[in-house]
Amino acid sequence: MVLIRAGRLARIRVRGVVQGVGFRPFVYRLAHQYKLNGWVRNTSGSVDIEVEGAEKAVRNFLSDLQDKAPPVARIESVDATFHPPKGYTEFQIEPSLSRPGQYQLVSPDIATCADCQGEIFSSDDRRFGYPFTNCTNCGPRFTIIEDIPYDRPKTTMRKFKMCPQCQREYDDPLDRRFHAQPNACPDCGPSLELVDGEGKPVKSKNVIKTAGKLLKEGKILAVKGLGGFQLACDATSQKAINTLRDRKRRTSKPLAVMIATIKEIEKHCLVSKEEKKLLESPQCPIVLLRWKQSPDMSSAVAPKLKYLGVMLPYTPLHHLLLKESGLPLVMTSGNLSEEPIAGDNDEALRRLKGIADYFLLHNRDIYARYDDSVYMVEDGQPRALRRARGYAPYPIFLPFKAKQILACGAGDKNTFCLTRDEHAFLSQHIGDMENEETLEHFENTIQLYKKLFRVEPEIIAYDLHPDYLATKYAVDMGARVGLKLVPVQHHHAHIAGCLAENGVEETVIGVALDGTGYGSDGTIWGGEFLLADWKDFKRVGHLEYVPLPGGAAAIKKPYRMALSYLYTLLGEDFKLDGLPLAGLEPAEIEIIKQQLKRKINSPLTSSAGRLFDAVSALVGVRGEIDYEAQAAIELEMLAPDEPDKIEIDKAGAYPFSIVEEGGMRVVKLRELLLGVVGDIRNKVPAPEISLKFHNTMAEIVAGMCKLIARESNIKRVALSGGVFQNRLLSRLAAASLKREGFEVLTHRLVPANDGGVSLGQAVVANFAKI
Repeated sequence: MVLIRAGRLARIRVRGVVQGVGFRPFVYRLAHQYKLNGWVRNTSGSVDIEVEGAEKAVRNFLSDLQDKAPPVARIESVDATFHPPKGYTEFQIEPSLSRPGQYQLVSPDIATCADCQGEIFSSDDRRFGYPFTNCTNCGPRFTIIEDIPYDRPKTTMRKFKMCPQCQREYDDPLDRRFHAQPNACPDCGPSLELVDGEGKPVKSKNVIKTAGKLLKEGKILAVKGLGGFQLACDATSQKAINTLRDRKRRTSKPLAVMIATIKEIEKHCLVSKEEKKLLESPQCPIVLLRWKQSPDMSSAVAPKLKYLGVMLPYTPLHHLLLKESGLPLVMTSGNLSEEPIAGDNDEALRRLKGIADYFLLHNRDIYARYDDSVYMVEDGQPRALRRARGYAPYPIFLPFKAKQILACGAGDKNTFCLTRDEHAFLSQHIGDMENEETLEHFENTIQLYKKLFRVEPEIIAYDLHPDYLATKYAVDMGARVGLKLVPVQHHHAHIAGCLAENGVEETVIGVALDGTGYGSDGTIWGGEFLLADWKDFKRVGHLEYVPLPGGAAAIKKPYRMALSYLYTLLGEDFKLDGLPLAGLEPAEIEIIKQQLKRKINSPLTSSAGRLFDAVSALVGVRGEIDYEAQAAIELEMLAPDEPDKIEIDKAGAYPFSIVEEGGMRVVKLRELLLGVVGDIRNKVPAPEISLKFHNTMAEIVAGMCKLIARESNIKRVALSGGVFQNRLLSRLAAASLKREGFEVLTHRLVPANDGGVSLGQAVVANFAKI
């Protein structure tokens, strides 16, 4: 909102992402257009402007300041006051001003703009074929910034002295490279180097051409990208993909594919209007698209899946590689499974040795590691599955003014969140906190965010699970520094995060379905129905408890969960005749039976994720997994893509019951299990069983919410947890709830999985009574 008082000199303060996005040259041109004098400058907390001239011109300037801002700028606020004129005789861009304690929003990295694409493919342009071409409308931002204000000396580009031509562009307010901090050309900027698997230079007159030739030969290249290394290979070659999988220890987890143009993508995938818009956006994320299973794309890219993770090239290097190779390329994180992405050259040569045949290196340092973001489009809206490049560190805007808080997130798919004022700075995807390398990445990134956004936390929030590395970090940090500690229950955090991004303060019925979350009673929750708001929650229902035989072993081997459900709910004498599980080794079955009977390493769980695993194993879809949620994902893939009402009605639902036990509503699953077993023995096709099971889960959600609403008179439901990344379940559950008159809240800006937990932790901690 612009605040104006009478006068002819306007003193203006603009906040938002307005540095590194061409905002000052835009202001300069706008001032000249309206014949205004004065100045503009960056500060640590804003862009400040003074303009004077005819009152109508000043008012038009203020209007255009917001309405015609550069496409990648994000204006949060414009405050202006009018004063007597000072007699400025020209308009100029003043040096940046550092103000202690103030902070500025930082732009994420931005995909290569059309103008820069034109230059790298134009043979008469001085940047023809140059892989580090950029301007104020595109290129690296967050990954090269060391501190604010955003000026070249505070970026990793400071070691590259601009040549006279680049300097002229940089100094010219009418040039689109005016104060483009990464501005460079072949004469003065970063350069490429190709080395073999041992780190020895490969002689080449044209590095890109040689790299493209190697990709066509089936080689695996480690490519230094914006925020770290990526492993690239020919997406049409099953041999190359299988080699990459073997070396990376990623047996069947889907791999992302980079394709040169939308037209090419449409040869392989169905692309909706909304998906096309997302693919072509400045953020340029990986988007999950319905796969046509085209013969010229290897099925090894995403085994047994109907959706393909696809992105367009987002750096000049990617554009040039794709053009030179003429191939769709697998483009996956440069790491071994469960490790953070490799960031610098020496680290990549060490950690990716034995995976990559060749390394495409460059000498522009990466200050912040950055994975690719992953999105899908549901109900016409983009939904985050992994939030990183192109989105972080842009904040989630809170509907309240927050304290300075550090929320440390969960164990898997970790992010952390720092809050200040109305901003929740949700970090980029950190990863699974399972090793020292990831913990170091977590700690370093926290320090970077604290420095960039001038946050000194007074409160530290964390998950109840005592074994999470993020929890241990929080408790240790709190003890050493003397911070106030706020433990937050996992599923309350899920729901609180959903409420915050939807701007809802009131109590809702929260449905949190996921794989694992440490419960307030010490058991493993995951099929939860809560009455929750930002401050507190009450657990009012859950899925029936069953043992988790072998603990983590039951997650890796879903057949263990299937046996647990069968023997717990149908009796230890249940016969496996006619079921795929009958093929298991008798000795293995007996061990599991004894674990269940004696309660050996078999904690109780109400997890919806484990129920999906059990049904998947029962049906014979997946008994052991290679990646998280594989059994549940492959079960979902069996069902029709877009089941209409006729298909759903034909499939029906399995019976279940909701009973009250000690003041808690519990979903009893014996009848459901008997129904699934009966259908398997009656040779009902697996896709029908899958659809029927999904329909049942949607009815469980709606049925439980109806009962809770009768007592609470609450008709608003928030859906969260990784299970709701299941497209089919999400659609069916939302439709069932809406038919019952509920308003349904879902995630869009942050992931429904554990990548969004830190936001919820921060919200709960902000209102905790300490």
